[in-house]
Amino acid sequence: MLQRLLQMPLAKQRKRIMSAKAVIRMPGEGKEVTLAGKPMTFLVTGEDTRHTSMFDWTLPAGFSTGRHVHRVQEETFYVLEGECEWQVGDQTVRAKPGTYLFIPPGVPHNIANVSDKPARMIMTVSPPGHEHYFEELVTLVARSSPPDANAIAELRRRYDTEQLSSLKAS
Repeated sequence: MLQRLLQMPLAKQRKRIMSAKAVIRMPGEGKEVTLAGKPMTFLVTGEDTRHTSMFDWTLPAGFSTGRHVHRVQEETFYVLEGECEWQVGDQTVRAKPGTYLFIPPGVPHNIANVSDKPARMIMTVSPPGHEHYFEELVTLVARSSPPDANAIAELRRRYDTEQLSSLKAS
């Protein structure tokens, strides 16, 4: 991306850089959805940048994404509150506040809150667009209980998520 920008004529580079807009989210700002009864706030999305999406995500006690893998996306996580247990490749990580994790494409992983209290983290997904996955997931889950497993599997396929084990909501 930087290389393409540097290859542009200088006037075009300036125009593109000058049209950039900073994103400032104050507490309570940003689109919020509810997943498994807890909030997820969209801090930065594909509408804001071509590089990453960022979320403030609260995981309820007992929640697990199930083991899955992305072929293109890379993710980062930074634990703010609570305690999680991640399975990353063959390694188990007990994540407490201050723990940071980068997961490149192709590495199977699971994000779980094995404690009896909510856990909160900052999550990024690159490239951006995963916000649409969360929006659609909220809609699917709201339609029926339990959610349609085939519809969720199709949703995950469309958003670069190969599910290797089941999601656990509580």
